[in-house]
Amino acid sequence: MSGYRYIDTPAALDQVVAAASTESLIAVDTEAASFHRYVDRVYLVQVSTRRETVIIDPLAVPNLAALGELLANPSVEKVFHDADYDLRTLDRDYGFRARHLFDTRVAAQLAGEPAIGLAALALKYLGITLAKTHQRADWSQRPLTPAMLAYAAADTRNLPALRDALRERLVALGRLAWVEEECVRIEALRWSGDGSTGAAEPFQRIKGARALSPRQLAGLRELVAWRDTMAAEQDKALFRIIGNESLLAVSQALPRTPAALGAVRGVPASLARRHGPGLIAAVDRALALPERDLPVRERGPRQARDPELEARVERLKAARNQVAATLGIEPGVLCGKTTLEAIARARPADRTALAAVEGVRRWQVDVLGEAVLQALL
Repeated sequence: MSGYRYIDTPAALDQVVAAASTESLIAVDTEAASFHRYVDRVYLVQVSTRRETVIIDPLAVPNLAALGELLANPSVEKVFHDADYDLRTLDRDYGFRARHLFDTRVAAQLAGEPAIGLAALALKYLGITLAKTHQRADWSQRPLTPAMLAYAAADTRNLPALRDALRERLVALGRLAWVEEECVRIEALRWSGDGSTGAAEPFQRIKGARALSPRQLAGLRELVAWRDTMAAEQDKALFRIIGNESLLAVSQALPRTPAALGAVRGVPASLARRHGPGLIAAVDRALALPERDLPVRERGPRQARDPELEARVERLKAARNQVAATLGIEPGVLCGKTTLEAIARARPADRTALAAVEGVRRWQVDVLGEAVLQALL
């Protein structure tokens, strides 16, 4: 199979979906533009069967409902590589849900592959070298270049064969059921905002903010708000206006003149010239605030130490690491820290209780059950 078809009409999309619905398997990928745009969205959807690859343009065909029905069709297996972000953005932009998944990244992890990127796996299993030239391309631009389209098509064209090779490997290892269970969990992924954790405001989450004084923190808050406004007006990614490191440097120095701004280390001269008035105005607003209106540094609640719990976690880690070494799997892939901590808190006495701990998979009970229960004695 070579080449691709560019789908830019509703009729062509309906034709593609009708044909793909008769297939046992399709490969799917999406392209967005978060590296370039303030408001991100799905700008391209690639779909490959074993015979054909199509590239769907959501800007030309805004109504992708037919594609959503295909993704939700449980009789057609959908192959993704690292489905997480694709599924979240498809949920965000269209409310689509995918059923019957096979994620080649998850498959590679549980097969014990040391390199799980698509390019590395395609080279190892298929002998194919995939280009990386357009990994951070601006997929919102139109028209897309032939090289960009060829890159996008290659992302799904090789997934069916890679899925076959990894599935065969998993069957030989007796681990196919592990991947199938993980993929059922992946189906439940939904868009949940910017991915940040906690209730802290955006400026509080910038690395280094906790070391600032209240007045400097006010400066950072004003600077972040200014950048957000600029990025929205220009539809540019935040860092393309000014990076966090430069914002932090300005908030530390709080310069009030162009000369003072030019002397701030970490702020390139070109950036100071381009955004000087806006940066200084933000600083002035922060300096004019009365003390009562200054932000306070947000600190998470301090957890009281529990030496016995910590000791159980360490024993569980040691047991997990030993099993992981035997299986040739990264310890964190076999069982993550959060799950180990949940097990340590629950202190299950048998496999039934272990299976009831939040986050524990059935396959983990089978593989780790005995070692975990022994570590808790």
